Amino acid sequence: MSPRHSVTGPVRTIRTGERSGAPKSICVTGGAGFLGSHLCARLIDEGHRVTCIDNFHTGRPDNVAHLARSNRFELVEHDVIDALPDRLPAFDEIYNLACPASPVHYQSDPVRTALICAEGAANVLYRAERDGARIMHASTSEVYGDPEIHPQREDYCGNVNTVGPRSCYDEGKRFAETLITDFARRSGVVVKIVRIFNTYGPRMQPDDGRVVSNFILQALRGEDITIYGEGQQTRSFCYVDDLIEGFARLMASGPEVDGPVNIGNPAEITVGELARIVIEMTGSPSRIVHRPLPVDDPRRRRPDITRASTLLGWGPRVPLTEGLEKTIRYFASLGPTLAPALHGPVFRPGARSESVVQI
Repeated sequence: MSPRHSVTGPVRTIRTGERSGAPKSICVTGGAGFLGSHLCARLIDEGHRVTCIDNFHTGRPDNVAHLARSNRFELVEHDVIDALPDRLPAFDEIYNLACPASPVHYQSDPVRTALICAEGAANVLYRAERDGARIMHASTSEVYGDPEIHPQREDYCGNVNTVGPRSCYDEGKRFAETLITDFARRSGVVVKIVRIFNTYGPRMQPDDGRVVSNFILQALRGEDITIYGEGQQTRSFCYVDDLIEGFARLMASGPEVDGPVNIGNPAEITVGELARIVIEMTGSPSRIVHRPLPVDDPRRRRPDITRASTLLGWGPRVPLTEGLEKTIRYFASLGPTLAPALHGPVFRPGARSESVVQI
């Protein structure tokens, strides 16, 4: 065990039962990001004490500023590549969401992305072992690669490229699943793994290069809407509130929920149809233009959510048009602050040194 991962405090008893209703001390890594900020807000609303850890590489303090009204929220600037600070409280639960999740961000420093998946997961695991905490790890549908089985079930091993431009993220997440599973078998730490499919909603980053945010911003600006390829590739879009509900149910689940669980919306739509819907909903004069398809871009993406439905009683509830309306309203509210470019670094890379701020 390297010094970075050493366990420096007393080891608490691992919690193996289901999550109780009592307030807990909960850590959310990547908590100032798009998904993390929504999760932090939900946990605060439930009465828990939340420590949000983020290095602000892709997350933003503004995403969690509204939680300043609570004295149960702490924002910690820290990089999970380094061990979680000893001064933080002992945690009952850790949600590990720390990793850039859009190609424009994770490809900007692929080596660092791979290390975040590996070293970050290891640091969370060792902290959970020390604290006796349960872990929910955010994996991704990208572990399926460009799938040859449709829809994608959790027992599908994927069709992946280990040396392509997306491999730092795809393979990093696959390795993290292996590490977490093996660590749990050895240590007894309770782990839950969620495979997230395309998610959208308020507080998406304007520069993340994802299809929903790209289309909405281009439509609001009256710019051409860029479709890569012919637009026949499909995606399945889950509204953020539905995803967070899935997180909560998975973390609360008992030992009968073992192994990865898909959380996403099985309603499949082509990218071209999504563009037409966004143009109609925004009343935009935008035209659709086509560009070459990126390397290893999945042709079809749709989750089989049988496990989530059967074991968690979970299913998406927000229709696409309702979720898009809320997301369009959010981006429109940014007004002149809309990012002038859809790609490129907008937010500074986070420092690795520990700096703690209470808001």
